This record gives sequence, C-alpha cells and structure tokens, in this order.
Amino acid sequence: MPREKSNFSPEYAIFLATLRRLREASGRTQTDVANFLKRDQSVVSKCERGERRIDVIELRDYCVAIGVRLGSFIEVLETDIAAVTTAKASQQALRRSSRK
Repeated sequence: MPREKSNFSPEYAIFLATLRRLREASGRTQTDVANFLKRDQSVVSKCERGERRIDVIELRDYCVAIGVRLGSFIEVLETDIAAVTTAKASQQALRRSSRK
C-alpha cells in the first residue's frame, strides 16, 4: 500500500507543530525568522502551515534563526512523534478492550 504524501501525514503535521512551537518558545516572530533568512514573512508562514515544503537546508537555517541546533530539533521532533504514536496506540487498545 503506497504511503500518503508526507506533507499530509500525521508525522508532517507534528513536524509543523514542532517547528512553530520551538519558534514561539525562542521568543522570535515569523518576521524575525524571515528577516534572518532574508525572506518574506509570508514564506515562513506558509512553511509553518504546510503550504510550502521546507527542505533540510532550509530547516537547518530556520533552526539557526531560532537558536536551536538541528540535531536538537530532530530529537524534539522524534519525541513528539513517539508521544503521539504512543497515545494513539493506547486509545486504540482502550477501544478494543471496551468492545469485549
């Protein structure tokens, strides 16, 4: 079975949420990040909303702009994905056990 496009996958949604959360936690605005990247604020907004894909080099630059190491971002992302996956698995198990 082919996998759905990653920009519509649950993992990509978590990626976008992590991107925005870490930017906000850094105290930087989309405009701050855009100025650092020498881009328009709308580009940053589109990336965070998933309307524009972000490649690994752009992600690295984004991380520099918000003061987060790329490796640290990946660690947070993996933790966030694992948490959501675990929560979904627990919910499914509860539903199955309640049917019995």
